[in-house]
Amino acid sequence: MRRHFVASLGLVVALLLAACGGGSSPTPAPATVAPPTAPASQAPASSPAVGNAAVTIAGFAFAPATLTVKAGASVTWTNEDSATHTVKWEDGSPASGSLTSGGSPYSRTFDAPGTFDYVCGIHSSMKGTVVVEP
Repeated sequence: MRRHFVASLGLVVALLLAACGGGSSPTPAPATVAPPTAPASQAPASSPAVGNAAVTIAGFAFAPATLTVKAGASVTWTNEDSATHTVKWEDGSPASGSLTSGGSPYSRTFDAPGTFDYVCGIHSSMKGTVVVEP
């Protein structure tokens, strides 16, 4: 009986070692090194978004607070905050209406160059700007 127990225990240990790789670790693959990049001072400046861009509303703030896009771009505001917010344009353009958390986003297409400032119509301390370049 004792011999049967020892044999069973040996089988269990062998199976565990096999499942864990037999106790030996494989040789790691050599690390690959990325090619060098230009220093930050020589890196090209980020170009304005063309097409679609996004602003997230969270923590009672618009992020990014200033967004630069090319003319013809659409910007979408999505509320990820717990409170309801709006996008109210300083130039008098129609406001977004209420943007509830998890609700439908609001989008606006900017056809002409310019600087477009906006605030939350409910929380006036929340401010943002869309800069539209040609």
